Amino acid sequence: MSLYDVAFTAALPSPSRTQPTQQRWNARASSDLASSRDRQAQAMLASVSVGVGALAACAPRRQRPFPRSLTKRRAFFDFGSQPPKKTVIITGASSGLGLAAARELAKSGEWRVIMACRDFVKAEKVAKENNFPEENFLVLHLDLAANSSVRQFVSTFRSLNIGLDALVCNAAVYFPNAHKEGAFFPGLFPGGGPRWSADGHELSFATNYLGHFLLCNLLMEDLKKSSVKPARCIILGTVTASINDKEVGGMIPPIADLGQLQGLESGMKKPTTMIDNGRFNGAKAYKDSKVCDVMLMRELHKRYHESTGICFSSLYPGCIADTNLFREHYPVFRFLFPILQKEVTNAYVSEEEAGRRLAKVVSDPGYAQSGVYFSWGGESGTGGAGGTDAVENMDASNDRFLQYGSFRTLKESEIGGDAGDDERCKRLWNLSEKLVGERFS
Repeated sequence: MSLYDVAFTAALPSPSRTQPTQQRWNARASSDLASSRDRQAQAMLASVSVGVGALAACAPRRQRPFPRSLTKRRAFFDFGSQPPKKTVIITGASSGLGLAAARELAKSGEWRVIMACRDFVKAEKVAKENNFPEENFLVLHLDLAANSSVRQFVSTFRSLNIGLDALVCNAAVYFPNAHKEGAFFPGLFPGGGPRWSADGHELSFATNYLGHFLLCNLLMEDLKKSSVKPARCIILGTVTASINDKEVGGMIPPIADLGQLQGLESGMKKPTTMIDNGRFNGAKAYKDSKVCDVMLMRELHKRYHESTGICFSSLYPGCIADTNLFREHYPVFRFLFPILQKEVTNAYVSEEEAGRRLAKVVSDPGYAQSGVYFSWGGESGTGGAGGTDAVENMDASNDRFLQYGSFRTLKESEIGGDAGDDERCKRLWNLSEKLVGERFS
């Protein structure tokens, strides 16, 4: 059976699960997809599996959905390109920074981009709208808020047998107006209370941190086998996460604070919402999760870099003031914040520019540093976090992407606070292993 044969089953329950569910999928697979609901179901089937084998318990092969898309995807597995293409997984690649970076890498002609997204239909649509070369991208379903989905994604990816050279942990959710009471804010709209993952964890913690913790560890063996030296694992950060006392953004309330990790100690399940076991605040939950991401990067570096050569880094690409991440913020904030960043602070960066920056950190030899936190300023100013100017270490002659003046606002930020505490990083790792039910090192 050819590697190009598509098994649209990875999004389905396994045959050992309830038969009625499997029968419903069979019925959808054989329909003419007349309704939008059926089209959504078929897209979910297509979202995740390109591999060997027949359609398993899904549907007869003659009823395989989207046969034409298979032909278009054959070029994705063309291993005859010279030099060989590298493979990168980008989580949350259907919009914003993730989409911009995926577009930059896919169009470079040097990378195969795996768009790991919760909404397959949206990801396929935007990839086509942005003219991604068919041979350079593939969408796979991934819901970081469900540990079972993370494990299924890894299994499906490995069935492709294409190797992995870089992993970008970009996906995030942000609920800035969510509070414990879910009270109304005068003149605006209700923020709502905490939201929960499939595994019973607060949603921003589960999506932004815990899902990426599991994903990084499950894909570690794949990164170790990369023929590209060094392979890279990049975890996105934020200026508001209080990683040191020089980041002005980290001083804006509510300030990130993990306390003594009491929430994690208690299992981080309902009704516990915060890592410090404090009162729920959606904005703080986001910031806390991003501090955990930097701590994850540091712990991965300590555990794996010396023995494997893999480079682990975190990145703040600049202030994308009009990002869709703010979609649940106050309307007045969404209107005024971009203006403030453009006209007053000179810290604004477009999604396109931020995507180019992330693509550089993925691909450029000058960014092959491990255990570091890269931080950029605005597009034209001299912003950026306090720290060592890392641009001196860059080999600009090897930069295959467009050169911009903002390239020289890069800084290597100091890491302090909770994120700089080695013992706390180790403890976070151990508690996270308990939450996902698996030990890694």
